[in-house]
Amino acid sequence: MKSTLITHIGFRFEVRRARSDDEPLVAEFFKHVTPEDLRFRFLGAVREVSHERLVAMTRSDDPHIHNFLAFSTDGMLIAVATLAADPADRRGEVAICIREDRKHLGVGWEFLGYIGHYADDHGIETVESIESRENRAAIELEREMGFTVAADPDDPTLVRVQRKLGAKLAS
Repeated sequence: MKSTLITHIGFRFEVRRARSDDEPLVAEFFKHVTPEDLRFRFLGAVREVSHERLVAMTRSDDPHIHNFLAFSTDGMLIAVATLAADPADRRGEVAICIREDRKHLGVGWEFLGYIGHYADDHGIETVESIESRENRAAIELEREMGFTVAADPDDPTLVRVQRKLGAKLAS
């Protein structure tokens, strides 16, 4: 099932669940992501996304792992997201990555809002993201959307952003 989202500037894109045959598309997508965004997405130095990670983002037999792809109206893959919930579906961690040439169009805002509503619909009580403190743009976007920001107690280079079930998402 596809959903069409429209950003604040009128940019339209479609979101759907990832499928196993999407692996080559996702591999190509990551060639258009900045090295810094790769580091932010995977919280470490990554020059190339491994086959194992691509499989994890496109083939999940785990009902608690939800992978999403966002496509521009011309069919280009412009963003990927994962919502990984714990076995009880109480807490989910979200990670989003956007193609370099499709940033600053409002895609991150709409995509995160979509995932927040998806989590609510599935009863996931808390959605959180672990961010590098250097990823100021993502942290600010999440804060503006109603997420709370707190230091990571285990790593001073990271912060945890969090949103509780049903908390109003800024629109």
